[in-house]
Amino acid sequence: VSPGIQKVEALDEGHLVRVKWEDGGESSYPCVWLRDNCQCPLCFLPSAGARRLLFEDLDVNIVVKQVALADRKKISITWPDEHTSEYEAEWLKKRCFSEEARAVMRADLFLPDCHYWGSGLQLPIMPFEEIMYNDESAYKWLCTLKKVGIVLLTGAATRQGELIKLGHRIGFLRLTFYGPTWQVQDKADANNVAYTTGRLCFHTDYPVLQHPPGVQFLHCIKQATAGGESEVVDGFHVANKLKKQNPEAYQILSSTAVDYIDVGVDYCDFAVHCKQRIIDVDSRGQAIRINYNNATRDTVFDIPAEKVRPFYAALKEFNDLLNSAEHKFTYKLKPGDIVTFDNWRVLHGRQSYPSGSEVTRHLEGAYADWDVVMSRLRILRKRIDLSSN
Repeated sequence: VSPGIQKVEALDEGHLVRVKWEDGGESSYPCVWLRDNCQCPLCFLPSAGARRLLFEDLDVNIVVKQVALADRKKISITWPDEHTSEYEAEWLKKRCFSEEARAVMRADLFLPDCHYWGSGLQLPIMPFEEIMYNDESAYKWLCTLKKVGIVLLTGAATRQGELIKLGHRIGFLRLTFYGPTWQVQDKADANNVAYTTGRLCFHTDYPVLQHPPGVQFLHCIKQATAGGESEVVDGFHVANKLKKQNPEAYQILSSTAVDYIDVGVDYCDFAVHCKQRIIDVDSRGQAIRINYNNATRDTVFDIPAEKVRPFYAALKEFNDLLNSAEHKFTYKLKPGDIVTFDNWRVLHGRQSYPSGSEVTRHLEGAYADWDVVMSRLRILRKRIDLSSN
């Protein structure tokens, strides 16, 4: 049921409009924001869901000339130049500036809830075919991926190309210098440490890119009989532990720009350099992305010499926490399994396995961006809501 409006009035010498709701609540809207978001055809293009009004035509000190309650479901504003704007009650209520309303909108748009985990992770498992052809299952997969950071899909065919299908299911895959998909197997003259049989320590993929891929898919086509176990750790959970345990170390890792390098030939030739902080934080100091790959950390380190040892000490403490038995979860992929995980949050590694004359272990990998994943999640949610109404 859409909300009803009891009363509307201008305040603060016409710079603010206050709406009193029938449920007893109140919302205040700055007039500059109301004028900026006029929904009339001159100011807004509905077919694109985009603003037509040019910012240079907006008076940032604008006040209302007149405000009226058109009916219980709409308010009407006349501006000093006689332009009129109408705003639906439901539209206004959703965009209320109160902390509570903004938190609801944030949760609705971005699903910020995090379920932290350690070695006791109950790995979420779903059938591959189900998420491919059932919208509710696909929606559940993407919601779980966002909240927990990892989901295992089972029952895919043991051949290359299944990740291409998965990419089409969400929208499209992320192309990188290693191609649209890439083959993780023991290779002569490997251009990446993953293409060997050695142990891979905990890392996130591709911190050498300005915008590392948000989501990673690894499809097991062939598995080594001995070794080759996968390991994962919740980087956000561990970062929170470090912040409590050693705030100074956390501050160093969240403020020091580390140089990364990746040079070689694959999909095309490449020479990539980038600076990243090991722990990216938001304005509240909360970890929002881990950028840590020991293999591609450059020999160049662009910081003063006296800051080098404190940095190494901080990174050692973080690395020790990542590898502690209470934090890491170990499992072994079976042929037909596809592990999907948050590459900004979950660090992954691999135990070594014996090398042989033939390929004994083969995973196909691919990336997707969080923008693409979240877009599909919202579309699926809307589709499910419409079908249930």
